Amino acid sequence: MPTKKAAPVAPSTPKELKDTLWKAADKLRGSMDASQYKDVVLGLVFLKYVADAFEERREGIRAELSTEGEGEEAIADALEDIDEYAGHNVFWVAPEARWSFIAEHAKGIPASSTQDARSVGDLIDRAMEQLAQDNGSLEGTLPTMYGRSNVDQRRLGELVDLLNSARFSGEGATKARDLLGEVYEYFLDKFAKAEGKRGGEFYTPPVLVRTLVEILEPHRGRVYDPCCGSGGMFVQAEKFLEAQHEDPTHLSIYGQELNERTWRMAKMNLAIHGIDSSGLGKRWGDTFARDIHPGLVADFVLANPPFNIKDWSRSEDDPRWTYGVPPVRNANYAWMQHIISKLGSQGEAAVVMANGTMASNTGGEGEIRKNMLQAGLVSCVIAMPPNLFRSVAIPVCVWFFAKDKRAGARGTVDRSREVLFIDAREMGHMVDRVERTFSDEDIHTIANTFRTWRGRESADGEYADVPGFCKSATIQEIADAGWAVTPGRFVGAPEPEEDDEPIDEKIARLTQELTAALDESARLDGVVREQLGRLA
Repeated sequence: MPTKKAAPVAPSTPKELKDTLWKAADKLRGSMDASQYKDVVLGLVFLKYVADAFEERREGIRAELSTEGEGEEAIADALEDIDEYAGHNVFWVAPEARWSFIAEHAKGIPASSTQDARSVGDLIDRAMEQLAQDNGSLEGTLPTMYGRSNVDQRRLGELVDLLNSARFSGEGATKARDLLGEVYEYFLDKFAKAEGKRGGEFYTPPVLVRTLVEILEPHRGRVYDPCCGSGGMFVQAEKFLEAQHEDPTHLSIYGQELNERTWRMAKMNLAIHGIDSSGLGKRWGDTFARDIHPGLVADFVLANPPFNIKDWSRSEDDPRWTYGVPPVRNANYAWMQHIISKLGSQGEAAVVMANGTMASNTGGEGEIRKNMLQAGLVSCVIAMPPNLFRSVAIPVCVWFFAKDKRAGARGTVDRSREVLFIDAREMGHMVDRVERTFSDEDIHTIANTFRTWRGRESADGEYADVPGFCKSATIQEIADAGWAVTPGRFVGAPEPEEDDEPIDEKIARLTQELTAALDESARLDGVVREQLGRLA
């Protein structure tokens, strides 16, 4: 038996834990490329989650049967019954795939007369293979590259030690898994920032996702994302229900992702947050070439499609092009029409898009936009500020679609011939030189504007146009603007701030301030000239 080393001191707060784990994980990079390194680290976090969930259920079985007076033999049999775990949506973990086994051998297993030496990476690879073999939903999902020569085994063992020794806030594995979910999201954010523009392919800024979810308010039904990245839209929808103290199982998740590695990340991300990932299909794939949910009728769609795709699978006779055939060299309006085609009779959607979609007439896009507006499908367009995506400074917009804007279950005000425009370009604050974010108040302001406009039960106050910020425009007003939907065209300029200072007093005050500034400027000019004279 290997000698157990002293456990390292664990960070005491969630922030310290996340920062410490990131620093430890960062040491693993070595000669790995960014995408492989990401798979290694996130896969290890996932393995820890699976172990915690398994051990929690294991202790639950023991407690239940002990209370019922069962003997040790019956308890031992139940502990090894896979159905006892599957029935509680817990993955079965075989003995050599359990975290306790890996942590015990964080330095690997030395060679013996019966087997060759095995590194900790070899043990993790075997654990991943066993997990996928025992749990069909994980087939093709888990990374297996931990034993490769470019993975520093010593540092990998240190990361295993740190994950093993961490003392999570609260008691019990449930709290531990909640924090592991936070760690996973934290790592996704870090990887997205590290990968720059490519990071945006799998990660949408949480504040933007949260704004979309707070507007749509998905309380129950089917939620769909045709380009789901790492699954952030789904996770935020579940968090919305938790914040409302509602059952997250009221939502069913459906999605598709083109990139293999990103699809795997999404499957793991959803599992860590306790969300059924079967709706992501059995493998990755192109939504345009092969829609894996052809008959889906969605209640909500949340999406951040890749912008301005030039090379995409296009067919002119595709039945999804109800409002016009998208141009050959740009898939923006293909995404929007695909999403509209999924909506049920009361369905609503939020789609992050390039700003060009609001006014472009290239390749027939203007005609498609006009047809969607005339059909009454567009409920709101929001102009977002720049720098929300750390990887790109350009601003984006968000289109909201609704199959039915009349007064009813989704709002008490009939908006069937109106569109809400919100100009949020000046909102938010910079967290550093390159990244902007929204405060809770910012998100509430935007979401509540939409809620009051629709007359939602959750609305705070009543809707009113605010110059420079929001405007409810009629279809005729939009037609008069040439069917462009840039919010700035409609909201106008903000009203000047009220000023009660009498004009005579204001002129006197400003004159005095200007005179004082000129006097100070003259004084400083004299000082500078005196210093220059000394240098001559």
